[in-house]
Amino acid sequence: MSGRTSPPSPDQPMARFAGRLATGLREVTHDPAAFEHGGFWAVAHDFEGRLTCARFADVRPDPAPPATDRWQGPAPDAWHSSLDADAYRAGVRRIREHIAAGEVYQANLCRVLSAPLPDPDRTDIDALTGLLAAHNPAPYAGTIRLPGHGVEIATASPELYLSRRGRTVLSGPIKGTGRTEDDLLDKDHAENVMIVDLVRNDLGRVCGTGTVTVPDLCAVEKHPGLVHLVSTVQGTLRPDAGWPELFAATFPPGSVTGAPKSSALRIIRALETAPRGPYCGAIGWVDADHGEAELAVGIRSFWIERTDPGAPVLKFGTGAGITWDSDPDREWRETELKAARLVAIASTGTPETPEGATRR
Repeated sequence: MSGRTSPPSPDQPMARFAGRLATGLREVTHDPAAFEHGGFWAVAHDFEGRLTCARFADVRPDPAPPATDRWQGPAPDAWHSSLDADAYRAGVRRIREHIAAGEVYQANLCRVLSAPLPDPDRTDIDALTGLLAAHNPAPYAGTIRLPGHGVEIATASPELYLSRRGRTVLSGPIKGTGRTEDDLLDKDHAENVMIVDLVRNDLGRVCGTGTVTVPDLCAVEKHPGLVHLVSTVQGTLRPDAGWPELFAATFPPGSVTGAPKSSALRIIRALETAPRGPYCGAIGWVDADHGEAELAVGIRSFWIERTDPGAPVLKFGTGAGITWDSDPDREWRETELKAARLVAIASTGTPETPEGATRR
């Protein structure tokens, strides 16, 4: 079956990735060892560690959904940040103190934006995916909608966490962001190389000796409204390493934690005031029947929380990698740059940025 079909009803579990629509939910598990039994799985791995794997029975070609009246975004002035500008700049300065003390070389500092959704009947996360596809296409865009399991995610991620083709695994860490290539600094290149080393070490825990390579280092990629420095790290899994071992060795992604990872995570927990949730986790699909998978780093991603059934809340994360050379004002502006276009699309249906929407 091909061509555009009617989108599933908003209360129906589904997933949408790589031009495919998955419906007919079969099972949900938190154990990645289930991939060994075959099937097509949607995967959402929260930064804090909650892993949700959903197997679907029906997978068919289907383009991204059109924007529909199933989505009404928050008012542009309704967004609030878990860290305001002063708190974020103070966090940057604190990380620089940790760097000066030799505790860490780099750490990501993130904040979570949230806003109430005004109409509970127009909160279809797949319709938001349609808006993102129209105004901010991304290589790893997709939807996971599991209303009964607390997972409703629309991602426009540009960053590859892990792909698998048989025993070959790839990661595509991003470090370095600017409006144009001219905005990229020596600090961005140094940060990218630092994270590439971390990803190489992570993959080296589960890949054969001598198989981990870096086919691309600090390539410039253009995306709507900004550019990134992107590298590629590749390896061949050992025969005794499967998905549980791969996650254990590489999660959370190094590009959104820092180096050394253990120190960066400790600093993140001390400075950030809200859980990241799907943001900076892993979002994507595993086709266990064909030995293929593509999981994005959960950046440029929206998710819905429904702790109060009458007041669903839309959330979005943004952050920046902090090094010794970081300027607090510049890092704050980078978080605004990463958020502004997407927050505007979710709020108004267009990429025109509402003034101040990402600052409060």
